[in-house]
Amino acid sequence: MTSPRIRELLIDDPVLLPRTGSWPESVHIFDEHSVWALRAALAAQRPLLVRGEPGVGKSQLARAAAQAWGRLFVSAVVHSRSESQDLQWQYDAIGRLGDAQALGATRSTLAEVRAQLDHRRYISPGPLWWVFNWNSALSQYAQSGKQTAQPVSPAGWQPEHGAVLLIDEIDKAEADLPNGLLETLGNGAFSVPWLNESVGAQAGSPTPLVVITTNEERELPAAFVRRCLVLNLQLPESEAELYDLLIARGRTHFGDECHADVYRDAAQQLVADRHAARDLGVTPPGQAEYIDMLRVVKTLEPDVDCQIGLLAKIRDFALKKHPPASD
Repeated sequence: MTSPRIRELLIDDPVLLPRTGSWPESVHIFDEHSVWALRAALAAQRPLLVRGEPGVGKSQLARAAAQAWGRLFVSAVVHSRSESQDLQWQYDAIGRLGDAQALGATRSTLAEVRAQLDHRRYISPGPLWWVFNWNSALSQYAQSGKQTAQPVSPAGWQPEHGAVLLIDEIDKAEADLPNGLLETLGNGAFSVPWLNESVGAQAGSPTPLVVITTNEERELPAAFVRRCLVLNLQLPESEAELYDLLIARGRTHFGDECHADVYRDAAQQLVADRHAARDLGVTPPGQAEYIDMLRVVKTLEPDVDCQIGLLAKIRDFALKKHPPASD
């Protein structure tokens, strides 16, 4: 079931993203290309794979879509040891072993031991479980003793409003992870050991939007990419276009809190440092670094007339993140 809210994203209309957990307060502006990619992914009921260099706004796109649609936002950051199962469910084998050892020192009956060590008490729902079937995940969450964190839902949110799942930096993992997600993402369901049912879409709830990001550090399996719709997010190659884009995005975030010369000089410095980084063969700074630089300036110096001098003192920390060239 697709969402009835597919056409509510407004192009060029700023979406305020409130501070949530480790996510800072921010502003997102949807461009037409991204909006159609999101709409297409929902309509096709396929994951949206977002490619692009770091700092271009890949992760924020998922969060902004959830905010604009009033959907639950769930995120999972992938690392080198992540497995596909981690996104579905987690099993606390160490906790069960500890309980078994503790029970061995008591006079519990066999029935009591079996009840205490029931495998279902040690299964916690993962991100995919929460977005596929909120009620089922909530029930299992309670049965497991709330061992993991429950996603924070928006005020007034109900499962029928839908969810957005961000699987961030999937290229950090081995190929087994994306390959292991093929069936789950294709069928919208997965099985859990010790449960006599599969976890699938909740009746009356729209298909969750799954956004997957990659920084292209590792090539993804071709079969996995074919199952996704793909959005390539890139900053403009033209210096003039990039310059104008940065200033426009900066003003959207901070308005009159930064001096006009700060917006201009910071953008010029970022464009120059992108050239230098490419010459050195390292990842160039992007939009995220530009916004960080402006945030530092307006926070440390609220007086806009005194900000230019401060920009010169902090811009190297925000932009030049590669090691210095050796002589």
